[in-house]
Amino acid sequence: MPDSSRQDASLPGRDQLDAWVEACAKSDRSAFAALFEFYAPRVKGYLKRLATDDATAEELAQEVMLTVWRKAGQFDSRQASASTWIFRIARNRRIDMARKAARPDLDQDEPLLQPVAEELPDNAAHARDREGRVREALKLLPEDQVRLLRLAFFEGLSHSEIAEREDVPLGTVKSRIRLAFDKLRSQLNPGDI
Repeated sequence: MPDSSRQDASLPGRDQLDAWVEACAKSDRSAFAALFEFYAPRVKGYLKRLATDDATAEELAQEVMLTVWRKAGQFDSRQASASTWIFRIARNRRIDMARKAARPDLDQDEPLLQPVAEELPDNAAHARDREGRVREALKLLPEDQVRLLRLAFFEGLSHSEIAEREDVPLGTVKSRIRLAFDKLRSQLNPGDI
């Protein structure tokens, strides 16, 4: 009965595989050809076992072998065998592919992805001027009306929430805010409010 623990004599051993990767680091094309011939079908089979379709497994195997060629100088046989290193690259490529597939493509026309339009100098100057006029007009209002405006517009509270917080009737809140706006309108230009 043959000893199954012995390696097939026709298959390269770890030392030979490691040597091929190290030769690839020196741009040895014949070593890469031997490495490719040995590993490309094995990498493809590994990827297919990870539920990758045939065409994608073939494409990823090609990418893995190209990565092996490009990054052979990073291989360190003291840390891992060539097999471990190459199959780790394959595994990582498969993970990258799965992540990319799970991520939707960005719509270049998405408004949130568009740069914020620069404010024209005239518009910025008008906005600062308008803000100054509004601040001055607010100083002319009674404190109870200013407080209600702050609660409504700076804190975002509803009229009902303001009434509850200030312990005043809802109608009083509404009338004070309306009076405040009427006074502001009389102090400001129509475009300021």
